[in-house]
Amino acid sequence: MPDRNKLTFIIGGARSGKSAHAEILVTALPSPWTYIATAQAYDDEMRERIALHRSRRGEGWTTIDAPLDLAGALEALPDNQPVLVDCLTLWLTNHMLADHDVAAACRRLADVLSRPRGPWFVVSNEVGQGIVPDNALARRFRDDAGRLNQQVAAIADTVLLMVAGLPLKVR
Repeated sequence: MPDRNKLTFIIGGARSGKSAHAEILVTALPSPWTYIATAQAYDDEMRERIALHRSRRGEGWTTIDAPLDLAGALEALPDNQPVLVDCLTLWLTNHMLADHDVAAACRRLADVLSRPRGPWFVVSNEVGQGIVPDNALARRFRDDAGRLNQQVAAIADTVLLMVAGLPLKVR
């Protein structure tokens, strides 16, 4: 179980159990818990995914929507509060779609994450183990996500790789 003021990074492929495992880790700590959501519901399928995630969380959770200003949302939190950020790749997508300076946003986020003020759990997708995408935007996303994941893994106290619902401790 992670200690106070520690960053736990949970990474894995689609449907690997990242979010569910992160929720188990967070709820093993005393509430209240904060869920920082980065998703935006642009279509019915995404609305269903968001609803599924919300349905798994019971009482004791506060949800903050931070599709773009994730660093600011983290900075505004009280000390010693368990936090789950889900997920970095959606946050990255939001910045790319808004044509923001992705590198600057990632640096700011990494700076805030390097100073957790409680047990913080951050979820991200591993996107670099598949084939090389066939278009420039998809390749840029894969590359930016890989760089962001490396930045966060480098500062995390614990790194878990989720495979088929099983957490593998990397660090």
